[in-house]
Amino acid sequence: MPHAEKIEVAASDFVAKATDLTGTHPIRITAPGYFSEQATDILSEFVAMHPGVAFEFIPSLKVLNLSEGEADIAIRVSKSEPDETLICRKLSTARWALFGGKRYAEKFGLPKSSDDLKGHRFVTFEHDDVPTYLHNWIAHRVSPDQIVMSFSEPELMQASIRAGHGLGLVNLRIASFDAALIRCFDNIEELSRSNMMLIAPDAYRRPEVRAFTKFFAPRYAATFKLTKPTSPTETD
Repeated sequence: MPHAEKIEVAASDFVAKATDLTGTHPIRITAPGYFSEQATDILSEFVAMHPGVAFEFIPSLKVLNLSEGEADIAIRVSKSEPDETLICRKLSTARWALFGGKRYAEKFGLPKSSDDLKGHRFVTFEHDDVPTYLHNWIAHRVSPDQIVMSFSEPELMQASIRAGHGLGLVNLRIASFDAALIRCFDNIEELSRSNMMLIAPDAYRRPEVRAFTKFFAPRYAATFKLTKPTSPTETD
């Protein structure tokens, strides 16, 4: 099953579980995309232990203001330090690499380093609510005519890479679940960002939010350590 379909299934499962719960103050969680199957499994464990706790999931690329109550918890990737008024739990280091699809590799080959991009085609991701560092990394290294497509949704960009339209930057964790993506060379350290769980102070005063934070953060962080890396030479 393609990665985009998997996260849709996981999201539907998440919503179904949350809908079945009752409670006047659901824990509202926002993230730039849907929860993975691993995260949903951890949520299910917590729900089984705390059947009276309700959840609301808010998928959004826009950074919601936790201090103003737009959400209780945010799963966020950022290079800068978070607002010091927020409670922070680091989950992992998010890393990116350049990927291509099998069709592209067979037709054009793959670059072996960031100095080997001449003559290749690229697809990028741009969104008004998201920093442009991924798009800029490519744009600063290739000519404008080498960027053949730009997408406002990361899933569409990844589908374009799989289809062989061009090379693009993909998060290593996401790529590890997509066998159709082939890594060109090692991950690009300058693009690394902290993957964090941020909690609004007012929300953290609620016992169920503190319990969920203590339960979820270490278990979700552990799933990143179990992720199988994608080999630069893997083509199957």
